[in-house]
Amino acid sequence: MEPGELVTSAPLAARLDIPSGPLFFPVTAYGPDGSVDLGTYRTHVRRGVEAGAAAVFACCGTGEFHALTPEEFEACVRAAVEAVDGRVPVVAGAGYGTALAVRYARLAEAAGADGLLAMPPYLVVAGQEGLLRHYREVAAATALPVIVYQRDNAVFTPETVVALARTDGIIGLKDGLGDLDLMQRVISAVRTEAPGDFLYFNGLPTAEQTQLAYRALGVTLYSSAVFCFAPEIALAFHRALRTGDDATVEKLLDGFYRPFVDLRAQGSGYAVALVKAGVRLRGLDVGEVRPPLHEPAGDHVKRLADVIERGYALLEEAT
Repeated sequence: MEPGELVTSAPLAARLDIPSGPLFFPVTAYGPDGSVDLGTYRTHVRRGVEAGAAAVFACCGTGEFHALTPEEFEACVRAAVEAVDGRVPVVAGAGYGTALAVRYARLAEAAGADGLLAMPPYLVVAGQEGLLRHYREVAAATALPVIVYQRDNAVFTPETVVALARTDGIIGLKDGLGDLDLMQRVISAVRTEAPGDFLYFNGLPTAEQTQLAYRALGVTLYSSAVFCFAPEIALAFHRALRTGDDATVEKLLDGFYRPFVDLRAQGSGYAVALVKAGVRLRGLDVGEVRPPLHEPAGDHVKRLADVIERGYALLEEAT
């Protein structure tokens, strides 16, 4: 599928499995008064699709799902669907406790989303039986396919992922934990006990940094926060991975991604706040992050500008 081409009526799993580009997790734009700026948000989403995103994951972690009211969430998902205009799938976040997760799932369905990213339940550390019930209820609430997000307080045994894979409507697992031993056992268990087209995603922050390891497990899909502010770099890295261009992969890892990850580690919440600062540096005023996140320090923003400049210089060298 070429960038900008209309998606087919194929199931979401089949559309996501086409490795045409990075998965785009747009930031949510706010105006000077702190309210959601839907016009700027549409521009951000539209530019990402035109740049070559394979899918748009609206109002997820990078999009500050935690900071949005239900009304803002529905408006943003609807705006993303409008901006995408059928060219790629739109997947929306859903989270908190089961009742609220179901409500967000239904709001996303009403707004025209193609699928859901089911994030961990709020606060509680639940057992496997309770987690399985939670995600099954979310999956049953709408006709939308569901990707389950493993991280923090939602960590699954291989047996639970097998049960998830056997659940109608659940099509994949996004891993934000980074335990490769567990992921290998999960993939093996699902392959032998629930064979089918179950999808796996690398969902770690700045997933490019770990994608070589995930690719060795057979996980080819990954989220790209860098795509928000440097789509050409993210696309070049994605293309190099797909084609086996190890020289470009290593050059971008060493000269751009590792320095970016080192900078991201300088502040709590920088996995979102630094990305949003990057979008502003690249010329689109998407506003600041909402509390409890905070803006990056001024010297960190200057370092970010240098890292981005270096990344684009590496692309020029490669061409």
